[in-house]
Amino acid sequence: MFNEIQQQILDLKKEKNAVILAHNYQAVEIQDIADFTGDSLQLSLLAQQVKTPLIVFCGVRFMAETAAILNPEAKVIIPVLDAGCPMADMITEEQLLSFRQEHPEAVVVCYVNSTVEVKAESDICCTSSNAVKVMQSIPQDKEILFVPDQNLGTWAAVQTKRKVTCWHGYCPVHQWGFTADDVKKMKAEHPDYTLLAHPECTWEVVTKADLVMSTSGMMKYAEEHDKLIIATELGLIDLLNARYPQKSILPLSKTAVCQNMKKTTLSHVLDALKLEQHHISVLPGVAKKAVNCLKKMLALSG
Repeated sequence: MFNEIQQQILDLKKEKNAVILAHNYQAVEIQDIADFTGDSLQLSLLAQQVKTPLIVFCGVRFMAETAAILNPEAKVIIPVLDAGCPMADMITEEQLLSFRQEHPEAVVVCYVNSTVEVKAESDICCTSSNAVKVMQSIPQDKEILFVPDQNLGTWAAVQTKRKVTCWHGYCPVHQWGFTADDVKKMKAEHPDYTLLAHPECTWEVVTKADLVMSTSGMMKYAEEHDKLIIATELGLIDLLNARYPQKSILPLSKTAVCQNMKKTTLSHVLDALKLEQHHISVLPGVAKKAVNCLKKMLALSG
């Protein structure tokens, strides 16, 4: 049963022939009114395929930018204009160009959690779902530069046994939200539970996890399994508990909350639809370069 504001959103969405995309870290009531939910890879694929004239992207700015690049025919709006990503802000276009100059023969892989300007200066994009696959697609004799997430880059490098030089960026939620002590405590209290960790977590956490996977991987795993401890942003655990109230799904830490993801409320979504406000557009020259980086990734995921 939808509440009044949710119903208003659904009615207005239908009237305007709009599609709402929501990331897995959004609040449950936002995901409930979305047409599609998922991780960054799933939403990138969906954004490219959507045929409606209006896309409301409930997430953070780099996600809406990605949608605008992949679907230039649609008007992409974001409910909260200042919903940003600290990790994406940890490397600038100028810093990446300097990094490339220090490693002129290297291939640059950029995590989707990056600005459109950084994507434009990278060779290929990746998400946490396909970082390993993207690295495997690069010739063995090539050094890889990975920006901006040192944790995902390090984890994927180990999986692929590749030489990777990582930028020293990170997601504050995954970097500081979980510790080895959290793992020790939760495993002691719940010895028969499976620990799933996102690859944005630190090495001390991912090496102690039973499985390392993206949020979409966690969603799929939870469909078939019970008794889980999950190390990622709390929104995903809230969603899983709403979907599977009969299961026991616990957060590794209750403090792992992305404040930017939680900025979006139902009122923001309704206002964005009513006014079609916070239109996200990308300069044509930047978009042309960035779309190549994204489409190389999507070609591996099709």
